[in-house]
Amino acid sequence: MFVIAGLGNPGKQYEKTRHNMGFLALDVLADRERIPVSRQKHHALIGDGKIGGERVMLVKPQTYMNDSGQALGEILRYYQLPPENLIVICDDMDLPAGAIRIRKKGGAGTHNGMKSVILHVGSEGFPRIRVGIGKSRPEDWKDFVLNRIGSEDEDRLMEAAKTAAEAAEAIVRFGIDIAMNRYNRKPAQEEEGGREE
Repeated sequence: MFVIAGLGNPGKQYEKTRHNMGFLALDVLADRERIPVSRQKHHALIGDGKIGGERVMLVKPQTYMNDSGQALGEILRYYQLPPENLIVICDDMDLPAGAIRIRKKGGAGTHNGMKSVILHVGSEGFPRIRVGIGKSRPEDWKDFVLNRIGSEDEDRLMEAAKTAAEAAEAIVRFGIDIAMNRYNRKPAQEEEGGREE
């Protein structure tokens, strides 16, 4: 079984904020695959289904971004799954708005939600799909990620949520290498300075 988790903050006030790109992408995926994410279990909203014949669990942790890992660590332990069966979708300020980047594993950078996942899962060895939200000035980053997406970025970021959902499907259906080859080929890669592994 694959666990596909979108990171975000629960509550109406956080809907359609940059920090909730993981939730937005998971909602798109749930809709595409007709998997309702509505059961409360393991400190999360979850939904079970299949993608390409593979059993999947879609997960939206409800413990707020900075403690997202609590739910995911609990789920992996309960189902006795290895870290590589976890796919995490999250926002990333180090990528241009709308860019998508898949990595097989790696550190958390400055992302507190990802730090929590690594802590509770006990490993950096899980795939993640990073959705670029663009950069803010260092002193404004909190308002930038927690304010609602403005009209100037809305179309680009909603399209990125769809692409992230497709990327998660591709990992399940075809494997991480094919998915990386397909979705990491973006012009934004040059803007990022080729830091991908």
